[in-house]
Amino acid sequence: MLVKKVPLYFAIIAFLLPASGLVFFMFHEQKVELDKELVAQDSFNPCNLKIKRLNGYQFIRPLLYAEPSCESDNLTQHKAEIESIINTNKSQGNISTASVYIREFSKAEWISINDNERYSPGSLMKVPELIAFYKMNEKTPGLFSRKIKYDREYITDKHPVYLSKQIKIGETYTIGELLKYMIVYSDNNATILLNQIVDENIFKRVFSDIGLSEPNFKSTEYPITVNDFSIFMKELYNASYLSQEDSETCLEMLSKSDFKEGLLSGLPGNCDVVHKFGEGGADNNPHFSESAIVYCGKKPYLITIMTKGADMKKLPKVISEISKKVYNIMSVRA
Repeated sequence: MLVKKVPLYFAIIAFLLPASGLVFFMFHEQKVELDKELVAQDSFNPCNLKIKRLNGYQFIRPLLYAEPSCESDNLTQHKAEIESIINTNKSQGNISTASVYIREFSKAEWISINDNERYSPGSLMKVPELIAFYKMNEKTPGLFSRKIKYDREYITDKHPVYLSKQIKIGETYTIGELLKYMIVYSDNNATILLNQIVDENIFKRVFSDIGLSEPNFKSTEYPITVNDFSIFMKELYNASYLSQEDSETCLEMLSKSDFKEGLLSGLPGNCDVVHKFGEGGADNNPHFSESAIVYCGKKPYLITIMTKGADMKKLPKVISEISKKVYNIMSVRA
């Protein structure tokens, strides 16, 4: 009987085809199952992205921020721990109320507590003013070298409790130096000089561009929530409003803020922290707030805490206690 020989390469192909078909079938089935899982997850997730873009251009719409509009389930489970601190301090008379916003950048996860309460931000408003001056410098390069003389003392109705280094009467300072005094030392005298030359329209746009109402430049108050103020810190971290270089410079300046009694006192000493505090409210109803980006480990997070109470001296201690608890929560997250 004659047997027709089959070339070796035909035999190899005949052997591999069923195997490759099986692999394709297995991969296809796995992909289908994965797609089904993703669709199922998406169908049970009603949270949409909150997206804000910058207008004012003909063809582009720069992205300012995009984040989930819903709170994180992973962080929500820790709310009770933070609320317990707030309630304990309320019962002890240390505060009348407090609000907290937390955001982990790496996962775009966030939560907030008592986020409808509005506070007098005080010196927190120096952050959007800093941003406004960097916007002004984009239009007029070299602006920060301009010199201004501090020739007289200005009387205000503000009575700050936490004071640091201040500019001196009779001395001349560049705008760049005044910005440093305003941010690092929270010097109100430097801020008063800067207020006289800030471009009011640019300052207002810093708010309106991110969807906040424009401040009344003649008013000393701008009630704001923890969520809304946190946008200024997020846009600096994301470098989405200023250039990368200017955003880095602003955050570096904020990292040198010399106030240590609030949020920083609840953190380990080896953390890099970008932060700003503010005293607001009336003397008989003070508000104290602090916002920070905490760089501990590989996962920086943003935290803003706002408080009200009867004694300004007690408020930073509450912020320190909340800061410590939040750090303990964030430092063990996967």
